[in-house]
Amino acid sequence: MTGICTGRVAVVTGAGRGLGRAHALALAAEGAAVVVNDLGVAADGAGASGGPAQQVVEEIRAHGGQAVAHTGDITTDDGARSLVTTALDAFGRLDALVNNAGFLRDRMLVNLAEDDWDAVMRVHLKGHFLPLKHAAAHWRTEAKAGRTPDARVVNTSSGAGLLGSVGQGNYSAAKAGILGLTLVAAAELGRYGVQVNALAPAARTRMTEQTFADTMAAPTDGVFDAMAPENVSPLVVWLASADSAGVTGRVFEAEAGRITVMEGWRPGPTADKGARRTPSEAGETARHLLTKAEPARPVYGA
Repeated sequence: MTGICTGRVAVVTGAGRGLGRAHALALAAEGAAVVVNDLGVAADGAGASGGPAQQVVEEIRAHGGQAVAHTGDITTDDGARSLVTTALDAFGRLDALVNNAGFLRDRMLVNLAEDDWDAVMRVHLKGHFLPLKHAAAHWRTEAKAGRTPDARVVNTSSGAGLLGSVGQGNYSAAKAGILGLTLVAAAELGRYGVQVNALAPAARTRMTEQTFADTMAAPTDGVFDAMAPENVSPLVVWLASADSAGVTGRVFEAEAGRITVMEGWRPGPTADKGARRTPSEAGETARHLLTKAEPARPVYGA
């Protein structure tokens, strides 16, 4: 290990299992003190237990690291505020926020209940916004007091947010919203010493091992486990460290040994008549421009 997070304090939401657990362990291994947040809910968000968060804390401590558990609901204002307070009370500072918590309630659009839409939006999108808001408020206060932080936020989107995913309209919309939130936060918070980036990971978790069972299956012994969540964590650790200085407002894909910088909406072919078109003229122009444009990438599951 390189120790690139030595002396830093990181908060990881949804860190009791899967990707969040891998991130928390990797951050601790690189010297960070970690606040392990997890409600301990089922894959669909039902129930709650403090066990998963505490287990990860004990795992970190067993390897000589520093960690505390936080089992508050980060989709509430009080829960998100207490997440930041926990870091400050336990370790005296906050340097990095890794927003990772989430669950699935997959349905085709015509079968998607309003409650399932709201629940997924709440945990993914609101569950990013509220911790980010309270962490940012702390960092702004520090900056205004002349103690400008060297802070980092790593948000978790998905290929579903980049391309869409059949049967996951709620999840895809929430993950796309996280990308927009990331861009705004990076622009607003840079003046306070905060960098904000997003990650679209592909790994084996409770949310993927059944939906994409064949792709996510663990290999036989001795073969590189491409879908192990631990493969994603090194990029998260680097983005959370001071070594990532100057990198903000970016979106990365991470899968197995591959890292990709994603390039979002950019102007493509364009035509300007200089005057209003009729609907038929607009359609003719649109079809002509589409012949020059890059073809759209397929939606997952299409």
